[in-house]
Order: sequence, then C-alpha cells, then structure tokens
Amino acid sequence: MLAHLGTLGFSIGGGGEIRSIYSYFLTSAGHLIRSALLSVGGIYHAIFGPSLLEETTAAHIFSFVYQDRFRITAILGAHLGTIGPGALLFWLDGVYLGVYDTSASGGGDCRLIAHTRELLNPYTLLRYLGRAPFSQGWIISINNMEDLHAGHYWVGTTACIGAVLHIVTKPELFIGRPFTWSAEAYLSYSLSAIAKCGFIAAIYSWYNNTAYPSEFYGPTGPEASQAQRFTFLVRDQHLGLLVAPAQGPTALGKYLMRSPTGSIIFGGETMRFWSIQANWLEPLGTSFGLEYHKIESDIQTWQERRGAEYITHPPLGSLNSVGGVATEINGINYSSPRSWLTSSHWSLAYFILVGHWWHGARARASALSSEGGLSRIYEPVLYMRPID
Repeated sequence: MLAHLGTLGFSIGGGGEIRSIYSYFLTSAGHLIRSALLSVGGIYHAIFGPSLLEETTAAHIFSFVYQDRFRITAILGAHLGTIGPGALLFWLDGVYLGVYDTSASGGGDCRLIAHTRELLNPYTLLRYLGRAPFSQGWIISINNMEDLHAGHYWVGTTACIGAVLHIVTKPELFIGRPFTWSAEAYLSYSLSAIAKCGFIAAIYSWYNNTAYPSEFYGPTGPEASQAQRFTFLVRDQHLGLLVAPAQGPTALGKYLMRSPTGSIIFGGETMRFWSIQANWLEPLGTSFGLEYHKIESDIQTWQERRGAEYITHPPLGSLNSVGGVATEINGINYSSPRSWLTSSHWSLAYFILVGHWWHGARARASALSSEGGLSRIYEPVLYMRPID
C-alpha cells in the first residue's frame, strides 16, 4: 500500500510538475496516530486515572500546588520546550526538505529555503515587529519565505532559551506580585494568549498570501478584485482593444491608470488595491508598477487561468464579485477556504477572549473571597423605614 501511495502524484505550480503525495500521507498518518494517543490519554485520566497525583509513585514530577511559583513556571518552561523545537523543526524542514513557495518561478513550486547569516539577521525580522499595524501591516506584511522561515528559527531559539530559564528559575517578586496564583487565574492567562494568537491568525490568513498561498486557500480580497479587471483586460485585448487609452464612464482609466505614486495599476474599482503583491501579477510589473509592454505581449496562459479562477472564487463567496464582496444571494456556494479559516479563527478568538474576561474576573473575586458578591450588611437601604 505504501509503495502505491509513493507513486501517486498531483499537479502543482504553473509548470504542472508532478509532486509525490507521500509526504502528505505521512503527515496525515502522524496526526491521526497522535490524536488517537491523546484521546486514549484523556479517557484514562478522566475515568481510570488516579484522582490525586500525590498518590502516584511519580508524584514528585507531576504533583504541584497552584501557589508554588517555581513549579508553575517550570510547567510554563516545559510548554515552551515543546513549542521551540517544533518551530525549529519547521525551519529545518524548509532548509533540507523544501516547502511550497507561492512566489516561485512559474506560478508557485516546491523549493529549498536558502539560509545564510544575512538571512538570519535578527534586525531584519525585528523590523516587522516595529511596523505600524494599520498602515504598514506589522508582521502580517511579510512577503517572502526566507523571512518567514527565519522568523520560525528565532521564535524556536528564544522559546528554547525561555524554556530553560523558566525551568531552573522562579519569578522575581516584582513580577509575581501583580498575578493571581490560582487555577482559574492560570486558565484566564492561557485564554488571553490563545485569543491574541487567534486574532493574529485570522488577520494573517485573510491578508497574507505567502504563508497562506492563494492556490490552496483561495484568493485574498485584493486579488479577487484585481483578477476581475485583469480578466476583462485579457478578454478585450484579445478582441483587439487598446487597453491603455480606454476610459471608463467617469473619464478614469477603464483598464489601466496611475496610482497616487505615479505607477501604472489596474483601473476602475480595483484602484483601492493598487499596492497589492501577488505572485501571478508580479511578472507583469517592475518596482514602478505594471509594465504596459508586458501586458501587451507577455501575459502567460497560467496567469490567465489564475485570474479566471480567482474571479470566480473570491474570499467572500460570490460568482459576481466586486472587490471580493459578495453581490449574489447564493454566494455562500463559492466561499473559499480562506473565508472559513479567517471567520472561524476570528469567532473562536472572540469567544475565548470573553472567557478570559469571565475567568479573570472570577479569579480576582476568589482572591478577595467575594465569589458570592459584596456584603450588603452595611447598605443604608436595609436600615430605612418602609415607604408605607
């Protein structure tokens, strides 16, 4: 069976090169086996396991009290010790085995990630953290696989260092005093971190087409909008129309126009997304925008197919899309995986954030011994005469 699976393949990238799916089979099998083991462990601890870890022979490893700051931070270190090597394994996978890069030549391909001392420069990556979130995109603006993999390297390295520090040390007083050291407080802290990561993942999956290639997750909103104008341009250019001087009803360029910086962009409604970066559009332009001579004579068939696909599968789900916004009542039939991924992360992150607020408030109330509410014994209304 494994031999047959190893010979199977599928077409990937603009060149239609056949890639083996055996690695995908191994990934699926690994997740399936690990999830089964986790399920069995959950059933054991819920039904058959000891009610108190102190009664087991390995109690010195697993038992703790919530007020023991050394053991609690050691548990945090153990979790970091799991996350760090995972990030480093992903980095090694890209260096030695290769990953899919949507910006590779020919419309996307699997390739090895080159890593040098310059590419691992932490200053290059810290610049993403220093970017403004709304105007420059923060870490979501990353647009190449080298920086993406280098980020995993530094996250994995710092997580491993943090794991060792948290395991062998305990928090200083000025760090430990502001926190509530109880089970519900730890739950609240964990939920806040998960909610933050969920919101970041939602925005990342919606806007970033490097970490989330559009070939797999569907186009972004700007890509769907650009694909609409691009498809019409290709069609009318094949009919003999000169797309450069053509004007729309508002006297603006119907197919091509200039952006606020003077570069050539697609005209009409798509001018909202003039700064888009997409691998299927990059070959038609330079650092100064679209190149008219390339549009006139160098549009490849794979770009035409990509644009036609993206116009019919926009992220908000509509066959007749305007800027990626659904304009049909049955648009849900065309919802892309990017829409589902973003919506699920955002919705779950919001409810997890509410859970953080709830459990955080309960943790503080428990620390103040006021779970049943504040005492009313001194309220003035209790000592006033009845109205009648």
